[in-house]
Amino acid sequence: MQPKITTISEKKLIGTSLTMSFANYQVGQLWQNFMPRRKEINHALNQDLISMTLYSPKHFSNFSPSKEFEKWAGVEVSDFDQVPVGMQSFLLPAGQYAVFHYQGLHSDNIIYQHIFGTWLPASEYALDDRPHFEVLGEKYKNNDPDSEEEIWIPVRAK
Repeated sequence: MQPKITTISEKKLIGTSLTMSFANYQVGQLWQNFMPRRKEINHALNQDLISMTLYSPKHFSNFSPSKEFEKWAGVEVSDFDQVPVGMQSFLLPAGQYAVFHYQGLHSDNIIYQHIFGTWLPASEYALDDRPHFEVLGEKYKNNDPDSEEEIWIPVRAK
């Protein structure tokens, strides 16, 4: 599976976040808290959901399942004029990404094993220290093997 390499401008996101680890993965709780409040966000650019992860710079080089990261559930917006109480704004920096189209269960880690274990080491790119995110668009169906999403991995030239 080959990604599309693309460069994006900065993006404005509004949503909620939760600190977790792979050993204490609480993504279900994050989305259960966010989804009922999604309609409170004004100026959404589209209907897509953004699942974003902020890892520390050394997260993958010194990997441990108990190492914490920040996970976000949100949407892209045109401005930060009205951030609902209890939600946060985040300015996703511009940069280059490897974009993988994925169809299947999000819980199936085979795609991530391919990206980090096969594609990235053999590519002309290195992992960059910027947020990772998934775009959950109209073809996304939670817990469905026919679900489709885009996985955006921050990269830079080696």
